[in-house]
Amino acid sequence: MTIMSMWGYANPKRFMGWTGPVLPWAFGGAAVCLSVGLIWGFFFTPDELRQGSTVKIIYLHVPAALMAINAWIMMLVTSLIWLVRRHHVSALAAKAAAPVGVAMTLIALATGAIWGQPMWGTYWAWDPRLTSFLILFLFYLGYMALWAAIDDPDTAADLTSVLCMVGSVFALLSRYAVNFWNQGLHQGASLSLDKEENVADVFYQPLLFAIAGFVLLFFALVLMRTRTEIRIRRLRALIRREGQ
Repeated sequence: MTIMSMWGYANPKRFMGWTGPVLPWAFGGAAVCLSVGLIWGFFFTPDELRQGSTVKIIYLHVPAALMAINAWIMMLVTSLIWLVRRHHVSALAAKAAAPVGVAMTLIALATGAIWGQPMWGTYWAWDPRLTSFLILFLFYLGYMALWAAIDDPDTAADLTSVLCMVGSVFALLSRYAVNFWNQGLHQGASLSLDKEENVADVFYQPLLFAIAGFVLLFFALVLMRTRTEIRIRRLRALIRREGQ
């Protein structure tokens, strides 16, 4: 498949056509993977030697944190496509992903605080990774506020794309802060190519299902919200046309 033929699927009409049948499968796959991962993880895995039952929060915290960061990266890619190609579906996809990303960030922050209290003795610490994640959350809020504050959609897409590029620094810091600052409280990566850092298989296998569920849920929600944004833009165009 050539790049030009792939671009055809991002045409608003074709996008609405192929995403309609895909959505039920995406939501269905998310429901299955989340059910398997969370039920397996919370009810059929043992307590960890040092962390006890609190280790099981990884089935919410790790997938949510991964998607919070990757959602912003996805917004960066689609924003760059908008700036280079002026492709409206790309801008709308970035806009659609922001509320989903902010929800994932909130889940990650909340579950991290719940885990941190018994492990660190506090719900919050100004750890490099936690701080960069909080700043990423504020960038999400600023991104959404900027879209809402500007009436012209193209101008809003331009300015939010620039903001997205700036915020990407903190998305990367959130991902790699543990490697940059070893003195932070936050533990190392739960998923790693290094077997010594990677979680044990008994936790790893259900975690993969949970991550797959979050990925599919994010994909489905972004498709659904992008379809809604396209409909809103079409409706506004019709209203302007009738008002002329």
